[in-house]
Amino acid sequence: MTLHVYNTLTKRLEPFKPLDPPWVKMYVCGPTVYDKAHIGHAMSAVVFDVVRRYLEYRGYRVVHVMNFTDVDDKIIRRANELGIPPLDLAQRYIQEWFEHVHALNLLPAHYYPRVSLVIPQIIHMVQVLIKKGYAYVVDGDVYYRVRKFRGYGKLSGRNVDELRAGARVEVDERKEDPLDFALWKAAKPGEPSWESPWGPGRPGWHIECSAMNYYFLGEQIDIHGGGTDLIFPHHENEIAQSEAFTGKIPFARYWLHNGMLQLRGEKMSKSLGNLVTIDEFLQEHEADVFRLIVLSSHYRKPLGYDEGVVADAEKALQRLRGGLRPPMGRAEEGDEAAALEAQVRDVREKFLAAMDDDFNTAGALGHVFTLVRAINTARDAGVGGRPFAWAQATLLELAHTLGLELKEEAAAADVVPFIEHLIEIRSELRKQKQWALADRIRDRLNALGVALEDTPQGTVWRWKV
Repeated sequence: MTLHVYNTLTKRLEPFKPLDPPWVKMYVCGPTVYDKAHIGHAMSAVVFDVVRRYLEYRGYRVVHVMNFTDVDDKIIRRANELGIPPLDLAQRYIQEWFEHVHALNLLPAHYYPRVSLVIPQIIHMVQVLIKKGYAYVVDGDVYYRVRKFRGYGKLSGRNVDELRAGARVEVDERKEDPLDFALWKAAKPGEPSWESPWGPGRPGWHIECSAMNYYFLGEQIDIHGGGTDLIFPHHENEIAQSEAFTGKIPFARYWLHNGMLQLRGEKMSKSLGNLVTIDEFLQEHEADVFRLIVLSSHYRKPLGYDEGVVADAEKALQRLRGGLRPPMGRAEEGDEAAALEAQVRDVREKFLAAMDDDFNTAGALGHVFTLVRAINTARDAGVGGRPFAWAQATLLELAHTLGLELKEEAAAADVVPFIEHLIEIRSELRKQKQWALADRIRDRLNALGVALEDTPQGTVWRWKV
């Protein structure tokens, strides 16, 4: 089987062939740290966490870089409102992000560059672009000549002649062309600044990622990731800067973009004021619940979010944990055991096929639930021993490949001896015809999530799902 990924640059599915296998160089755009991170940020982080986990599961060695934008108009404006230095504000939310990485069970990136720490590298890149004729200086500002780069628009599919200066393109009569964008901004009162050949100032938004990519991963990378909202102008501008700087095409071999998280049909954003922060979500729900919400949809599609979606994910998590309940029998041979083993092999094969199809986590997760059903059927049939243990080990393996921890059920295994002891006591009470006391034990266990079933062979139990 060959992994295929959808490449935003070519608009088609392509076989995944890294530049220098088994190494994979992956850069993912991180947050602009001016406020608390919301679950839209978490969605993108989970998507690329799963991409990395699966690549590593398939034997690749991923070098993962995620940046922090800690120099930005929004940060400066918010810091001035609060009366604190902009970099101090940014540091506060960077630290919170690292707490979220742990809480959401995200694999930490290997490098977390930030704008304020790569200023010399940014200045060098701007100098080279000026020397090559791709950039020009106006009163301490430096702009990129969009029309000079012949490939501009190849990522977003936009035609330069039809583009207009949009909301994120600064309108400035000093520019040679309205589409030209800032690489360096001259210092203004109340803003952080650094010395440069063009006078004191700070970087523009787009140049930071080109510089971080180049200095942390080299001239070309395998995967560049981010949300669909970054395709234009940010990623389009990255391509123009990086390919003009190095002369190497393509700058990024595969462009992967996740859809936006939508709350009640609207894109979630600070500007719309319809945010659910990561902290707020984790106060009410487990991290695995959020991951299941993300996994249940294809990463390129918009992800709907409401209370019903959360409730469905809560139930799905309990179903997964139900597959980790201990066996009730010891049979290692027979038709039921053979059927379980066949199902394990089939699920693993189909799981890989789904993930190889552009990281189709929804399809892969469906196969994991098929395995859970097979385990539960085998448990009811008295299967145990090696086949049952192998099935549960496979369930954990595939779940962990998707980043699911399934912690709670393991802890529940510690109470199994006590449950079985209570069942023995109940059986003695039933023999003595003390029905009321026996029923109280049954009802109490039921309230705690343990269902009892009296059979001719004795009482069996299971966790309620």
